[in-house]
Amino acid sequence: MEISRKNKVVEFFKNYWMYVSVGVTILIIAIVVGVVAGSQNALQTGNTNLEFALPMNNATIIKDYSSTELQENPTLNQWEAHLSIDFTSENSDVFAVLDGTVSSVSYDILNGNVVEITHENGFVSRYCSLAENPDVKEGDKVVAGQKIGSASSTATGEIDLGEHLHFTLYLNDSPVDPNNYLDLQNK
Repeated sequence: MEISRKNKVVEFFKNYWMYVSVGVTILIIAIVVGVVAGSQNALQTGNTNLEFALPMNNATIIKDYSSTELQENPTLNQWEAHLSIDFTSENSDVFAVLDGTVSSVSYDILNGNVVEITHENGFVSRYCSLAENPDVKEGDKVVAGQKIGSASSTATGEIDLGEHLHFTLYLNDSPVDPNNYLDLQNK
């Protein structure tokens, strides 16, 4: 009896091997897509309990975030992804968007004076093209809405934009679109 049972199983797989393979393949693809989609959603949305402040008051966006469409950088005479938002305002004050710790204060030729703040839940905010002598130093604790410096034209990589803030937001070491976190409708 056992032999005939094995033969029935073997016969089943001989007759329906293609259906079984397609079914297993579809199941594997569905699992992979579910895992990838779940991790991307967590990366994009982050923790909705955090309340982000705006980096400038009464600001205008002069160059928006774009990871898919290239934007012209007239200063460098090239087309590039712009993984930041460039703000300008009549009042040049720049503010921390979340509570955190100043992880670095530095200068580089393309970005000018830069303040980087580490926040909870994997967020890091980066403020470029600040005026000399920012209001904070490495290791300082800051709160959302606290002034950290002033926008200027120290970022020679975007000197054609004039005085502005080049703002980048990272989540888990990857740049994310600040539009998804900042309430820019009420700027």
